[in-house]
Amino acid sequence: MYAGTPNASVAVAALLGAGTLLLSAALTDAPDTGTAGARRPVPVAHAAPGAGVRTVGDPSRRLDGAPVVIAHRGASAYAPENTLAAVDRADALGFDWVENDVQLTRDGVPVVVHDTGLKRTTDAEEVFPDRSPWAVGDFTAAEIARLDAGSWFGARFAGARVPTLRQYLRRLTENGQSLLLEIKSPERYPGIEDATLAVLGQEGWLDGPHVRDRLVVQSFDADSVRTVHARRPDVVTGVLGAPARGELPAYARFTDRINPSHTALTADYVAAVHALKGPHGAPLQVDAWTVNDARAALRVSGFGVDGIITNAPDVVREATTTG
Repeated sequence: MYAGTPNASVAVAALLGAGTLLLSAALTDAPDTGTAGARRPVPVAHAAPGAGVRTVGDPSRRLDGAPVVIAHRGASAYAPENTLAAVDRADALGFDWVENDVQLTRDGVPVVVHDTGLKRTTDAEEVFPDRSPWAVGDFTAAEIARLDAGSWFGARFAGARVPTLRQYLRRLTENGQSLLLEIKSPERYPGIEDATLAVLGQEGWLDGPHVRDRLVVQSFDADSVRTVHARRPDVVTGVLGAPARGELPAYARFTDRINPSHTALTADYVAAVHALKGPHGAPLQVDAWTVNDARAALRVSGFGVDGIITNAPDVVREATTTG
């Protein structure tokens, strides 16, 4: 899974376990200063290899047979989505892979936020009362850096910020985590693929080890995925959604992954995807989203999916770990 070369899936690194963590207080983010931001250290107790919790390197379907668990917008059931606090919470729980959403500010800076508007997850309406509808692309990076992206989730997260992609990548680097990056609404942001790839490159995320084992770029927009593949054919890509089976061979020319909603999945569809090879010569793979309960996790795991994207990664891990 997420291998940038045909033979990478046979080089799966050893699995490490992560012991139980007690996190007495949630981590909060430093203001958007252009650096990785301050954080409190979180101790991680590692269990014996093979415990099936934390994966290292290419996270193909784990050696215990369970799909890889990917923390959706970070561990967003426990911390405000797409913030550094959510990244750190996923790390504290023992999860390497996190998913995020990238959009562009008015001045062309990639920032990590899901909605195309800032109203739901920030205090933009209060800080900028005359800027309705508070679209991400109508604000500069400096303006977005002023917003509180944590209080809506809980008082203890007050002061969390919308991270820039650069800040987000630096935190992942610090934690040793990997990234499933979604280019969000590219039709709104001409050039977002190049802007995103530029920051990835500047932060060292387009070198061999990252491209091979630690990065996937996806989008609902197939043309955006094609653009990423054309710019950087070595980067592993994914298409969100469930294309018709007859269209899958065309998708296999430019994407490595087909990532549908778990509600759209069947075992037959997963098998049809797996039967095709992507642009790197490896079988296409499947990540199901967004799975937040044990029953759904067991169902899609039984279909043979390669990854499960979830707000509550610990719940999915417990449901799918076989021992």
